Amino acid sequence: MLSDTRRRRGRVSMTSLIDVIFLLLLFFMLTSTFSRYSELELSAAGGNAAPGSAAEVATVFLSLSEDRLLVNGQPTELGALAGNVKVTAAEKPTRLLISAGKDVTSQRLVDVLSVLNALAGLPGLSITVLG
Repeated sequence: MLSDTRRRRGRVSMTSLIDVIFLLLLFFMLTSTFSRYSELELSAAGGNAAPGSAAEVATVFLSLSEDRLLVNGQPTELGALAGNVKVTAAEKPTRLLISAGKDVTSQRLVDVLSVLNALAGLPGLSITVLG
């Protein structure tokens, strides 16, 4: 009787397993994105400035909240932000300090940093996100 059960057992077909693997591969290929993510340079706030250099550097304070954006206390639109900072940075080296409020989402901060990323090539401009 033991030999009868061994004879009834046939070979397992690999065709259905290969079909399932192919479908999974196709699914993951179609649902994934093949785009490259850009990088944003960030510097942490710290006391590494040379003594005496603070008088030569213009400081722009950007206050970010969920519904408004203030540059040196003046309300500014996100589209006009790059122009305002560019004018200041063209005159002398500029330190841009970004203070994000507690209600600010990370997406809002990334949107602001993306606008400012176009200015990263300006000589003398340093962008610092305050914690």
